[in-house]
Parts: sequence; C-alpha cells; structure tokens
Amino acid sequence: MMKGGPSQEDIRRHNLGTLLRFVHLRGPASRATLAESLGLNRSTIMALTADLTAAGLVREELPRGPGRRAGRPSLVVRPESTRVYVLAFEVGVDRLVVARVGLGGVVLDRREGVRARGSDPAELLGVLVAGARALVRKAERDAVCVGATLGFPGTVRRSDDTIMFGPNLDVGELRLGDALSRRLGLGIPVSVCNDANLGALAEHERGAGVGCDNLIYLHGDVGVGGGIIAHGRLLGGDEGFGGEIGHMIINPGGRLCACGSKGCLEAEVGERTLLAHAGREESPDQPGRDAVRAVVAAADAGDIAAREALQRVGSWLGLGVANLVNVFNPGLVVFGGTLRDIYLGAAAQIRSVMATGALAAPRERVKLRTAALGDDTTLVGAAEFAFAEVLADPVQVLTRLRAPEAVP
Repeated sequence: MMKGGPSQEDIRRHNLGTLLRFVHLRGPASRATLAESLGLNRSTIMALTADLTAAGLVREELPRGPGRRAGRPSLVVRPESTRVYVLAFEVGVDRLVVARVGLGGVVLDRREGVRARGSDPAELLGVLVAGARALVRKAERDAVCVGATLGFPGTVRRSDDTIMFGPNLDVGELRLGDALSRRLGLGIPVSVCNDANLGALAEHERGAGVGCDNLIYLHGDVGVGGGIIAHGRLLGGDEGFGGEIGHMIINPGGRLCACGSKGCLEAEVGERTLLAHAGREESPDQPGRDAVRAVVAAADAGDIAAREALQRVGSWLGLGVANLVNVFNPGLVVFGGTLRDIYLGAAAQIRSVMATGALAAPRERVKLRTAALGDDTTLVGAAEFAFAEVLADPVQVLTRLRAPEAVP
C-alpha cells in the first residue's frame, strides 16, 4: 500500500516551527517579510502567528521607529524573549557559566565564576544548581523554561547524556544532566553535549558560519576539541563521540597527551604546550584564556620566546587543519576558545603550513575565520540545542510544559 502524504496537522506543525525558528534566529519580522521568506500566503501567516501568539511564544505589534510606510502597516512578529527561555550551562576547565537565554537568543541573565581545577562532581553540581536557581527566581512569574543544555569539555554519550571521559576535567562516568534535572525540579531534562560540538552549532546558527552548511569548528580550553557541520547538520557519529579532533595524532611519538596517546593535536597546540614553549608556567591567578592572550600580546610586543612558541604551535595547528581540509572539504574553519587567540597570533604560519599540506582542490575555497561569538560560543550553542524541541513543535511543547502536572 502507498503511504499517504503529510496530514494537515503535520503541515501546520511544520509551518509553526518554521515561522518561530525564523524570528528566533533572524529577529522580528513583518508579516509581509515572513510570507515572502517562507513562501506562504498572508492568510496562512496570519493564522500561524495567531496560534503562536495564543501560546505565548510571539507577539505582534506595529512597526517601530522611522521608515514606516504610508497606509496600513504590516504587523511585526517578535519572539517573547522574557516569557519563554532556556537554561544554558558551560563547564570549562577554568570557568563555569550559567545563563538564562530568552527566545530569540537574548541573554537575559547570567552567573559566571572561575572554576577550581580538580573540584569533585558534587561540588560542581552544587555550584551549577545554585546559579540556575538564582536565575530562575529572577524570571517573570508567567515565564516558562522550555529546555536546558550543558556543554562539557569531554566525551559525552548522546544516548543517555553520560560524560564518559574528560581528559582535562576528570569526573569519571557521570550522568550530570540527570542529577541537574532532579535538583532543579523544573520538569525538563538537562541535555549534556560536548562543548566543541555546541560551538560548531552556535557558529553555524548565529556566528561566523551563518550561510555555510559545511564547516569545522576548533575549540581550545586547555585541551582541544572540534565540531563538524556537514550539509547543515552536526556530525555526531555512532554514539555521539564524533568530532574529537583534538585527539587526531599529527606527530607520532610527540608530546604526551592527557588521553594517554602521544602527538595528539591537543598535545601539540594546547594551552600547556604553548606556555611551556614560551617559558611560562600555569598560574591559578591567571586562567588559561588570559595566559594564552598574554603570550600573544608578548609576541606582538617583540618577545622572542613568545613568538617562537606561537610559530611552533601554529605549525602543528596548520598541519591539523590541512588534514581536516583533505578529509572533510569544509567551506569554513572557525577557531574558538583559546585557539581564537592562537590563530590571531600565528595566522601566517597556520596558513602557510595548510597551503603545503592540503590538497589544492579542497583548500582552494576554504576560509579560515575566528569565532564571531567570542568566549560565549559554547554557551550560545547550549542555548540553541535547548531550544530545538520547542522550535520543532512549538505549541505542543509549550502546552505540555504549562500543564499543572508538568512541574513536580
């Protein structure tokens, strides 16, 4: 038997999600703009916005400011940023961040602190819960949290959000998301994802990679991670372990890596290696990002040891990028975290090595860029991941979350 096509309800659900996603990522838009961009007639747009308005996801209002046309203006559809939000967590080796992010990508509030390396999981959980509860208390009384995601610098099994391994942040096998969800009591699960994968998602949706459907994001935070966007989708692999670019071996027999291998990209270009080459020691008073920036600044000021350190690290990073270009043929490679600063200090060396190591055809059009979202790349990615469910099925998700029985 031939299967029938999508039902009217399926089409409506898809269109609701598409419209909400448009204003979430691109900002307020008039009905006329939405009709043209989404390929729908104005009556359909009006019906969809009415449904989303009734659900409390958007609001419609007259255009603001100058440039309004004469005659009857087209109403502008805006996301309800203060009433619909997610919680985004970033666990870095050197810092912890918790943010309340409203629909439309607006950071409504945040808590940030320096993380003491080596603190235990119970302490980590306590800090995250306290920060999240403080943010939730400040939300409007009728606001609803529609999702939560935590970015972690390590290997995460996506089937059950278990942290399997953190080479620079050893917490053992830990289901941190489950523990967070129980302690917060908001009636929603907390997803846990690799930080670099979230960075790739963020730069693709809101940063340097907007409009590019094949990109690689490289992230530095003591260690080195990577996220791969292929044909517009995050490449996760069989268990969600894909993108561990930092453990690609580029120098067999080279420096010992925290994962146990030798010559990994992380071992040759990570924070500790850069500081060692520059003759500097790690200091608890100067977290990793600041320490890396200090080396780059010293090189700019003429410090010979700092310059040579950047050149050595830049050469290995260029080789790593060349291998990635040959394998994945990306249109864009984005450097984030501490690698953003290393790229700015060693761009010529990285490009030179890549030019000799990558095949001519895939390297011809690839662009190298720094993360447009700066230090918040992982945090933005966590928010976007947390919004995914409500963007896919807006009314049903919000109706379920607003039901009295949704919150324990």
